[in-house]
Amino acid sequence: MPQLLVDNLAVEVVRKNIRTLRLTVYAPDGRVRVAVPLRTPEEDIRQLVVAREPWIRKHQERFRQQTRPLPLQYQAGETHYYLGQAYTLQLHTTTGTPHIVLEGSNLHLHEKSGTTAPQRQQLLTAWYRARLKEQLPILLAHWEPIVGAQAREWGVKQMKTRWGTCNIRAKRIWLNLELVKHPPHCLAYVVVHELVHLHERLHNSRFWGLMDEFMPNWRQFRNELNQHSLRAGHSPDAC
Repeated sequence: MPQLLVDNLAVEVVRKNIRTLRLTVYAPDGRVRVAVPLRTPEEDIRQLVVAREPWIRKHQERFRQQTRPLPLQYQAGETHYYLGQAYTLQLHTTTGTPHIVLEGSNLHLHEKSGTTAPQRQQLLTAWYRARLKEQLPILLAHWEPIVGAQAREWGVKQMKTRWGTCNIRAKRIWLNLELVKHPPHCLAYVVVHELVHLHERLHNSRFWGLMDEFMPNWRQFRNELNQHSLRAGHSPDAC
């Protein structure tokens, strides 16, 4: 991939069939990439990077200082999160169907004898996915009339560097499975963000103005969400 060196910043340059320049700082290592229209002069790219350098350095420093969560071991006594609340994992042996129950501050995983840590991870991931799929139709039914846009399709998947994505042509939105671990208002923020993309593709003044109109506290929710890593070793991108 072509690179520019701007004031000791290594910048990846991607030329695409787009209308505006877009600069992104990627977690966890602070890699900088600029997506630009096909015929953008190199000098215009340099000017953008110079103008945004303080912003770039700020996010690179934030990524450096951010605590990386230790990899989960899926052992009894470990802390797991659901809807912003911490739960202690408790393991139980069952002869029936493996299942998970929330009770007080504990997350009880009932498993077959001999279940391994990777199998527990699969069980918990399936439980998280089911819970998020229960909540999304309710959120969409609430927010679609407010935003004035309707998703034709939606889905849940693991994503390393995005909380959500939107395919505008197909009117399809995807939500990151990790959102189910965060407070409900953070999930609502991502849902609204992706719905607003059905009005405006770009993160421009019109997009943020619509966010202000539909969800005035969106900045607070975004900041809260972006304090957390998506997965061990990964933080959300700064865009």
